[in-house]
Amino acid sequence: MAATQDDRMRVRAQAKWVRTSARKARVVLEHIRGRSVPEARTILAFTQRAAALEIEKVLRSAVANAETNPLLHWNGDDLVVQAAYADEGPTLKRIRPRAQGRAYRIRKRTSHITVEVESVPAKTGRGGRGGAKGRAR
Repeated sequence: MAATQDDRMRVRAQAKWVRTSARKARVVLEHIRGRSVPEARTILAFTQRAAALEIEKVLRSAVANAETNPLLHWNGDDLVVQAAYADEGPTLKRIRPRAQGRAYRIRKRTSHITVEVESVPAKTGRGGRGGAKGRAR
């Protein structure tokens, strides 16, 4: 199969070693993937999971990267969350003392959260709903 080159540019931001498990972060990331940036910010503001705060920081960073890039100068409200994923980071291993001299391992998981945004192509006035043309009344 031939690989096709995508002419759309994407801007991304990544937060590494975030102290939440990737599994918990993925639950929140599923809600914002494919949505516009203002809609994703609203969803994250009302999500009551701890990972939403960290993801909101990464989303703000990705939008700032897109707005300040000298080649792009995109408007933050016109962007769409193209990809959002959480990979597993290193696990911190701790020991919890238990009865009779035993020890249980506590795994404090971390994750690397990545958010990619891209600009929405400008819509043309053709087709779709609305407009005086095409109405048969």
